[in-house]
Amino acid sequence: MAHRPAAVAFDVVETLIALEPLGKRFETVGLPAHSVREFFPRTLLYGVGVNVTGDYIPFPVAAAAAVRTIARHSLTPDQVDYVVSGMRELPAHADVEPAMRVLNDAGIRVTCLTNGAPEVVEAFLARNGLESLVEKVLTTSELQAWKPPAKVYLHAATELGLPPDRVCLVACHAWDCHGAKRAGLMAGWVARAEGGYDEIFAPADVLGDDLVAVARALADLPSSD
Repeated sequence: MAHRPAAVAFDVVETLIALEPLGKRFETVGLPAHSVREFFPRTLLYGVGVNVTGDYIPFPVAAAAAVRTIARHSLTPDQVDYVVSGMRELPAHADVEPAMRVLNDAGIRVTCLTNGAPEVVEAFLARNGLESLVEKVLTTSELQAWKPPAKVYLHAATELGLPPDRVCLVACHAWDCHGAKRAGLMAGWVARAEGGYDEIFAPADVLGDDLVAVARALADLPSSD
């Protein structure tokens, strides 16, 4: 049986950050707004794909390459930068702040674990009034590795000074939850992006329609003490 975690590590892009407003920037450079739906999966593909070969590129570099490909290399460098820089202005989903408060009130530490650029995540937290609710931001750039290799999740547990099974990754991507589970962490999945948790992935400990539901379910788990 799962027990209440001592800390939650939130995935950031899509789980906390709403990407949809970035569609306006795609429109400004002459691309359809729905290009944003391809943007993040392609960014992940490039970052993870390069990483699997033993190389590493930071999130902004992968994001710029994704934009260039979506545009079939028809944009100027300034236009590509304009789209990617929009990541610094994106809002939080409406359920983020109340979910973090549920965890804080339950005595569960709140952190972020992201493939994204640390300065972008920190600016996102400050801009959305979430700084006081988050203990620290952990980024995969510290290891020059993208999720989901086990070492990324284990690094997060080490940085928190906790055994892996006392840390819960919360994400809207089942593949991310799968990575966390295989590394020995707990996982909480929110149905924000995928609608259903596919059977090919290791089961998450908690499932919810929104982050508040996930946070409450984690807070209601029995203590391991």
